[in-house]
Amino acid sequence: MSHSVGQVAGFAGVTVRTLHHYDEIGLLVPSGRSHAGHRRYGDTDLDRLQQILFYRELGFPLDEVAALLDDPEADPRAHLRRQHDLLTARIEKLQRMAAAVEHAMEARTMGIDLTPEEKFEVFGDKDPEAHAEEAERRWGGTEAYAESQRRAARYTKDDWKRMQAEVASWGERYDALMEAGEPATGERAMDMAEEHRLHITRWFYGCSYETHRGLGEMYVADERFKEFYDSMRPGLAEHLREAIAANATRHGG
Repeated sequence: MSHSVGQVAGFAGVTVRTLHHYDEIGLLVPSGRSHAGHRRYGDTDLDRLQQILFYRELGFPLDEVAALLDDPEADPRAHLRRQHDLLTARIEKLQRMAAAVEHAMEARTMGIDLTPEEKFEVFGDKDPEAHAEEAERRWGGTEAYAESQRRAARYTKDDWKRMQAEVASWGERYDALMEAGEPATGERAMDMAEEHRLHITRWFYGCSYETHRGLGEMYVADERFKEFYDSMRPGLAEHLREAIAANATRHGG
């Protein structure tokens, strides 16, 4: 039995455009074609798609997924063992995060103020104080830094949660944009870069296009910032830098 691209998209919860993209890059080439030339997917294709989506969910870039699936030394059992190990690590991390969130919820209910260490426990090994020190070293004498400090001092924990939710939503949508193969100089990427600039302006300080260009360069040059953006999707930092530059040019900045 074979299935159309639309049927497979429905089964897997992906877009037809994504399946077309996988075909174009050789990651998932359908094993058949209809008399009219339309893609037809068999059971083996569906098994491969399941593997692709599993690795993508775990954050693997497409080129690494292809290398894993096409490794002649690997067999289905090897993939299952690898996936089990990855899932176990993910579950342990999520359990630690859930415990930290429960702690915060309980403290909030009882009116207890958490320590800075406890507030940031949910983010694992990330060190917020190190980033604060770096920001002060780089921009401590600027009006933008002073404004950022004034605003941040007024924010409640709920404000920080809203801000983080905005960042998470933006990251998911930028990931989808890159998944669809959108160029950094395209309209959608520039719009996402503009949203990024406005987020900074709304939460921290007035971010001009010139300043935004500088931030874009820093996101690639500074390994810590690069790691943050690339954790959303490998290569996102460089893609965003180009989108920021294109958006600034679009607005004459």
